[in-house]
Amino acid sequence: MTVRLPSHERYASAVEKEQTWLPLFQPHLSLPIPAPVAKGEPTNEYPLPWSVNRWIEGDTVTDDNILSLNQFAADLSAFLKELQAIDASEGIPAGVQNFHRGGDLAVYDGDTRAIIVELAGQYDQKLLSEIWELSLSTNYQSEPVWVHGDVAVGNLLVQHGRLSGVIDFGTMGTGDPSSDLVIAWNFFDDESRAVFLSKMKVDEVTVHRARGWALWKALITYSWNERGSELSNWGKRVIDVILQEYTQRYS
Repeated sequence: MTVRLPSHERYASAVEKEQTWLPLFQPHLSLPIPAPVAKGEPTNEYPLPWSVNRWIEGDTVTDDNILSLNQFAADLSAFLKELQAIDASEGIPAGVQNFHRGGDLAVYDGDTRAIIVELAGQYDQKLLSEIWELSLSTNYQSEPVWVHGDVAVGNLLVQHGRLSGVIDFGTMGTGDPSSDLVIAWNFFDDESRAVFLSKMKVDEVTVHRARGWALWKALITYSWNERGSELSNWGKRVIDVILQEYTQRYS
C-alpha cells in the first residue's frame, strides 16, 4: 500500500480527484495506475484529506533501467493516447486546481518573460522569446481530453526495462493535451523525442505549445532554485535541449 499525504492545501484536491476518477480510468488503460483503497479525513493532527492506494510494482524510470528509449517513448505515447480516449465530457476543466495543466499557457507569461530578461547575457534573449511567443500564438481548438498533468520521470514506473505503470494523477484535468508532452524535451533524446511525438500524432502547433510548457518549467526551475543545485542544473539542461532542438528544426 501507499499513502498520499498532501504537503499543502493547494495539493489537497488531488485526493478527491484520484478517489473519484482513477477507478473509472483503469478499465480503459493497459498499464496499472493507483487504485484507491481508502480515504482519510482531516483531523487536528493532520488537517488535510489523505488516501491509501494499492502498491504498484516497478522502479522509477532512469536512463539506466530501460532497455530502449525509443520503445519507452512508444509505450508512453500508447498510454497517453488511451488516457485521451476516455470520455472527458464530465471531467474537471483545467485551472487553478491543477496548476492550469491542459489550460492556457499564457497564465505563466509574466513569470516566463521576467526570467528571460533575467537570463539576458547568459542565453539568447531573442531566441527564448521567439520560442515562448510561438507557443502562445495558437490555442487548442478541439474537444477537451484527459491530461495526466505531470508526465515526468518520477511518476513513470519500469519493470524488466519497459514502462510498467503510471502514478500521481494529482494534477489531472481536461483540456489541451500539449502539457502532457513536455517529457519530449526533459527526458527523451533526439531520436526518441521524434518517436514519441510521431506516435502521439500531434500537429506542429501542438508541438509549439508543448515546447512552451517545457520551456516555462525549465526556466522557473533554473531560476527559482539555488544555482548549482540538482534542480537548477536540471532546468538549465532542459533549456539547453530546447534551444538546440528548436534551432536544429527551424534554422
